[in-house]
Amino acid sequence: MRSTKWFERKFNFDTAQNIFPSIIERLGGTPVRLEEKMKLIPENILETKPDNAWSIKENIGHLTDLEPLWRGRVEDIMNGEKELRPADLLNKKTDEANHNAKSLDNLLNDFRQSRAHTISMLEKLNEETIFSSALHPRLKTPMRTMDLFLFVAEHDDHHLARITELIKLLVRNNF
Repeated sequence: MRSTKWFERKFNFDTAQNIFPSIIERLGGTPVRLEEKMKLIPENILETKPDNAWSIKENIGHLTDLEPLWRGRVEDIMNGEKELRPADLLNKKTDEANHNAKSLDNLLNDFRQSRAHTISMLEKLNEETIFSSALHPRLKTPMRTMDLFLFVAEHDDHHLARITELIKLLVRNNF
C-alpha cells in the first residue's frame, strides 16, 4: 500500500476542542516508536536508496532536520507574525546532511534530544498561545499552534510509514 505524497496531503484544522495534550503525547512517542522500529532492522538496508529516494537513515535524519523549523514557527505565532516562516520545500538540509554517514544510534539520539527540546517548549505554552495562529505559507490556511503540531505529528507518521515501506521493500528484495 502506497501512501499519499506529503505535498499532496490536505489537512482540516477545524476542531475547537483543546486536543493539545494528546498531540504532545503523540509527538513525545515518535522517538520511542522509531527506536522500536529500528531494533530488528538489518544494518545493510539502512543506507539503501531505492529509486534514488531517501534511505531509512535519511528519513530519520529529516525528522531531526525539521525540529528547528517547528520551534521557529511557534516563535512566529508567539511574536504575532502574520505568516509562519517557510520550509525549504526542496529539503536541501536533508539532502546535504549526509545522514547515511552517521551511525543509527547517533541519528536516533539526535532526534530524541531535539524532539525533547521541542516538547519542553510546548509544555510551557499557555492556552492563549495554543489557540493563536498564523498563516501557513504553503497551505495558505491559518494554523494555530495546536494545528501546527498536529501537522508535525502527521509528518512524523508519514515518515514512519515510509520507513516501514522501505523495510518491507528492502527485506523482500534481499538488499
